[in-house]
Amino acid sequence: MSRMFGTDGVRGVAGTELTIELAMKLGQAGAYVLTKEQEHQPTIIVGCDTRISGGMLANALMAGICSVGANAIYAGVVPTPAVAYLTRKHKVDAGVVISASHNPMEFNGIKFFNGEGYKLSDQLEDEIEALIASHMKDVPIPTGSGVGKIEYRFDMKEEYIAFMKKQASVDLSGLKIVVDCAEGAAYYTSVKTLKDLGANLVAIHTQPDGTNINANCGSTHMGELKARVVYEKADIGLAFDGDADRMLAVDEQGNMVDGDQIMAIIGNHMKQNGSLKKNTVVVTVMTNLGFSLMGEREGIHIEKTKVGDRYVLEHMIEHGYNLGGEQSGHIIFLDDNTTGDGLLSALHLLKVMADTGKKLSELAEIMEVLPQALVNAKVPNHKKEHYMDYADIAEAVQTLEEKFNGEGRVLIRPSGTEPMVRVMIEGKDQNAIEKEAKQLAELITNIML
Repeated sequence: MSRMFGTDGVRGVAGTELTIELAMKLGQAGAYVLTKEQEHQPTIIVGCDTRISGGMLANALMAGICSVGANAIYAGVVPTPAVAYLTRKHKVDAGVVISASHNPMEFNGIKFFNGEGYKLSDQLEDEIEALIASHMKDVPIPTGSGVGKIEYRFDMKEEYIAFMKKQASVDLSGLKIVVDCAEGAAYYTSVKTLKDLGANLVAIHTQPDGTNINANCGSTHMGELKARVVYEKADIGLAFDGDADRMLAVDEQGNMVDGDQIMAIIGNHMKQNGSLKKNTVVVTVMTNLGFSLMGEREGIHIEKTKVGDRYVLEHMIEHGYNLGGEQSGHIIFLDDNTTGDGLLSALHLLKVMADTGKKLSELAEIMEVLPQALVNAKVPNHKKEHYMDYADIAEAVQTLEEKFNGEGRVLIRPSGTEPMVRVMIEGKDQNAIEKEAKQLAELITNIML
């Protein structure tokens, strides 16, 4: 049987794959596993994004939580990072977010945070899965006064807004900002925070109806935001995804500024003011080569992990770093919050603009984004982890690396879900690297099929 938990919780089409029965079982098993060592009656905070299925799944999940004797606090629609923060602030035992992030509205997901606001380890997720598979074997089901209760606290989002303003205190009165809230969880918290800090704000996609989350808007569909920034003669555009844990920006000319560029801008600013711990930024292997070249030039050490913000976070915690993230806009400021936080990223970026007085297009010049070409090579599923075992493939990769001479690179990684490997090549010339990527992908398919 395939693993229930993916890289970011349990996801599927709400109602058929992520059923109310599964949500209830996750509530039961999650509450038991995360609170079984506690001698007090445990409490779990639950929040969701704006999907129409959120209420349905939240109620099923909370029924499961209460059935094993734990209490639930329902915060309603709040960003994912708000749940992580509120879990820590109120010293409860765990937090749960019901969201499928940037996915279409018919999907939903359930992800857990432990009492310290961190995503769960693989070991704890496996323990929850095993308990569900055993049909809650040996888990006591209380009755009478032992049953948990639900408290509704829709005011908690105001606590998150106050926290955001405190963590990145900045006067935005001189800036005109267009913000795209993706008809998602950021629609209230981000708008209120930016307005409270004095921004001249143009807010779009702030009318969620349960079915329009991420629909041609937000960080996965930036076209409208780019055009609106230019039309409004704004200083910057900000785009969040459905659960607001990631953010991408648009400069005053309508050009996208991705997660790599945002980390380069903020990382350099932190280095200059002495707040970048160990002068290090943690990124993934998919981060643009231009980021590494920037680091060499600016004296910033770059460390790389597997793809996934959870691996970035683990590395940051293990080695004592405070800035890391992904090209997609998941950026972690570990001094401030325990997970990627789109609003926090936006405020840090806006603070650099306010402190330096520079336009975003000028700040983004700190890093040259090298062209990338990505081509999929079909291979048998059982062979996809062993592509470098083939001498001809290894030789072709080495030849390309030598040809680039430090101004390009080849990255091949197996797909996590499909029978293929992904060939990614970076270099100075888009046409040339696309040709090289296609040729290498064809070679891999021909040899391995």
